[in-house]
Amino acid sequence: MNNNRCQRTGRTAEDLLDVLRRLREELHPGRQPTPTVTLDSSLDQDLGFDSLGRMELIQRLERHFGIALAETTFADAETARDLLRVVLTADTARTLGAPERVRGLVAGAAEAAPHSARTLPEVLNWHLDHQPDRPHIHFYTDEGDAEILSYRQLHAGAARVAAGLQKHGLMPGSTVSIMLPSEANYFFAFWGTLLAGGVPVPIYPPARKAQMEEHLRRQVVILENCRATHLVTMPEARTFGRLLKASLPGLQTLLTVDELSSAATNDYAAPALQETDTAFLQYTSGSTGNPKGVILTHANLLANIRAMGRAVEVDDTDVVVSWLPLYHDMGLIGCWLSCLYHAAQLVLLSPLDFLNRPVRWLHAIHRHRGTLSAAPNFAYEICLTRLSDDELAGLDLSSWRCAFNGAEAVSANSVERFVERFAAYGFRREALMPVYGMAENSVGLAFPEYGRGPLIDSIDREFFIRSGKAVPLEDNGRERLRIVACGRPLPEHEIRVVDRSGHELPERQEGHIQFRGPSACSGYFHNPAATAELFDGDWLNSGDLGYISHGDIYISGRSKDMIIIAGRNIYPTELEEAIAELEGIRKGNVAVFGSTDRHSGTERLVVLAETRATDPQILAQLRSAINELSLRLVGTPPHDLLLAAPQTVPKTSSGKIRRTAARELYEQGHLGQRHKPWLQYLRLTMMGLRGQLRRGRRWLAGCGFAGRSWGLYYLLLPSVYLAVMLLPRISWRWAWMRLSLRLLCRGCGIPLRVTGLGNLPKGPCVLVANHSSYLDGYALIAALPIRFGFVAKQELADSALLRVPLQRIGTEFVDRIDKQKGIEQARHLGRRSREGCSLMFFPEGTFTRIPGLREFHMGAFVAAAEAGLPVVPIAIRGTRSILRGDDKFPHQGSISIRIGRPLDSARLLDDADEQTVWSRAIKLRDCCRDDILRHCGEPDLARK
Repeated sequence: MNNNRCQRTGRTAEDLLDVLRRLREELHPGRQPTPTVTLDSSLDQDLGFDSLGRMELIQRLERHFGIALAETTFADAETARDLLRVVLTADTARTLGAPERVRGLVAGAAEAAPHSARTLPEVLNWHLDHQPDRPHIHFYTDEGDAEILSYRQLHAGAARVAAGLQKHGLMPGSTVSIMLPSEANYFFAFWGTLLAGGVPVPIYPPARKAQMEEHLRRQVVILENCRATHLVTMPEARTFGRLLKASLPGLQTLLTVDELSSAATNDYAAPALQETDTAFLQYTSGSTGNPKGVILTHANLLANIRAMGRAVEVDDTDVVVSWLPLYHDMGLIGCWLSCLYHAAQLVLLSPLDFLNRPVRWLHAIHRHRGTLSAAPNFAYEICLTRLSDDELAGLDLSSWRCAFNGAEAVSANSVERFVERFAAYGFRREALMPVYGMAENSVGLAFPEYGRGPLIDSIDREFFIRSGKAVPLEDNGRERLRIVACGRPLPEHEIRVVDRSGHELPERQEGHIQFRGPSACSGYFHNPAATAELFDGDWLNSGDLGYISHGDIYISGRSKDMIIIAGRNIYPTELEEAIAELEGIRKGNVAVFGSTDRHSGTERLVVLAETRATDPQILAQLRSAINELSLRLVGTPPHDLLLAAPQTVPKTSSGKIRRTAARELYEQGHLGQRHKPWLQYLRLTMMGLRGQLRRGRRWLAGCGFAGRSWGLYYLLLPSVYLAVMLLPRISWRWAWMRLSLRLLCRGCGIPLRVTGLGNLPKGPCVLVANHSSYLDGYALIAALPIRFGFVAKQELADSALLRVPLQRIGTEFVDRIDKQKGIEQARHLGRRSREGCSLMFFPEGTFTRIPGLREFHMGAFVAAAEAGLPVVPIAIRGTRSILRGDDKFPHQGSISIRIGRPLDSARLLDDADEQTVWSRAIKLRDCCRDDILRHCGEPDLARK
């Protein structure tokens, strides 16, 4: 008897899950990655069922199971398991003719996914429970069998280290520095620290063991800041332990992995970790100053790993090939920890493997059929310049589906040349993905749309340098600047560009890049001054300059690296790349920086380039070539040009040019003589003053526009409010609103262009528009010559000051929280449509500051299908750029509104068997959204 009941419950659960899967696909077509539907899936968050989606679900379950369901009980259901209980309770009403389902995924299969994991140890424990012997890391060798580390082996080695650390007095929350090369012991030490309750602090090991003493001295700054109590390192460092302990009183022990493992068993006391606990400290590279310890919690890391995985559809079939250092966020989080979470396999080379023989990286991808691999731009450049055709013979890169280029400036030239050269070896252009991120956001912040390929913006160089406005270049005769798009914010993350006053800038205007989201750190470890500089309210300063266009972020340089001379913004990267191409200059060893003149206060352009040449004639030729390049690219020759011997240009541990350090050395007189004629001081002072005046005028003009706009708005607001409240006819109220808003646009100097007015039907209809700003409603009232009723969120009705005037212009309110009320209000909207009232919907439901068209809710389309009314798609452009999200500082711009052709649901479906209200509504939604997406000028966020 119990057996039969269990079998029946299992079959019902499978049927229920199949119905949910099918409806979810209809509501959210093409969304990637598609989440697995389980009994614990949330109807709202995981499956995205709104009130109308629930109404359709009721009907489908009733038809499928032959039962009657109470709407009130059904509206309270939160998960699929709640639905199962409702269906089983009503099971006695089942009819014998209920249709059979097509067998799909078994119920409960999604329990294999670690999405519920809150900490990194929970992720590893999940793998131990489900697939302990699955290969996790392959340590690459050129020939023969590679060493392979499974999840079971990783945990066993880490458990021994954890027990050893606790035996040596490690307390929960204490920091443990790990200075080890990319080998198995590194992973044992990292996980052992986590399992023991410590906080790992990865620092880079010396390139050569002979440099051990000098290297340890340089790491004292990090070890002192993180207050490490234990240092896990290689045996060669033990000799210098006494030296370190003398410099660092808090350092208790300096041990190797073997010493920790041999001194203990696998028994350790597992601490109780929370998702808000610090997972590890990631020290920045120090390219613009001293390294700072970024505090990253388990929640930060898992949010970032999940968001990146969703952006590129990572799963357990992927093979990640990496040579990136494990003390760097891109190698540690982007490659290794992401592999661990998604159960992808990691093929690991050491950084020296790549630097000594770069072709190993590509051969590893070829041999292991690698699908994902990341590297900074210099690595792609090395593959172009140092690898011969003979070394590449037989290479097949066709399996490489995502080639991430990040961690430093992405060169348009490198991108195009890499795609062109390696196309012969199976590499596809769409696989190359320039990305943007930083340690302060765990690692990733912006990724391009998967499969799009690199996007390069060609802009007017001179205009950009002088004004910061990125104007697409149409005249081929002008000098162009090419900047690579680095993608759009990861899901649930945001990016904005602001001026020096913190006011958000419109599209294609360069400014300071800020970000926020669940991956963002809480600050720097024991560095309150730097933490204060990092935050601007709840936004974080990236330290980078850039602009946004069509949702993509374009990085133009580092804020601290930008040089301003005579009012021109000079970006070091472009000039460095051009100089490095000169024969005789060491590629990747050029630093361009600005140095403030002590007497005039103006900036001087300094070029430091390494060369092995010593012949005076060759050096003179190099100087002449660099001067010509600088004059052509940035409009001025260097004020000081230093040709130095190799190893002069300071770099970070990850190979980035340390321009700040180069400037400090230069200003201390260590990099050469400086010539400072008094006439040059005067000229630079005057030109610099003009540049500051130009920037000041632009700032004042922006403030003037914002002040004029708000002033005119508040001047007109009382008359509009009184007209709406007092005029007896609704047509008079609308006429006054329309006139006032058109005066507002004209007074602010905001052009309002409307096309397609002839497409508006004579009778009632359902109007549907994209939503990107608070200005959208105002713009529609001013632009459309017809009267309609807005469909607004219930929260607006909670304010008496807003509720009454909105009701007097025909606004309908819908509840987004209460499911039962939502169902009743949806039916009410359908009745109003049938009664002949035109309704205006924003089917995205709300808007955010992130550019892009979101998913459409079904309310507008169900109402139209039920009433048999046409749907008119309306695409709005420009409002987001004028007033973005929660910004209160408007910017000059223009608004365009395009009215599309009406969509008649009866003509969209030819199959008579499909003429249901829901099928017509689905078709209306898809056609309407496609039309708006083509004309709104924003990316598609629904398929991210």
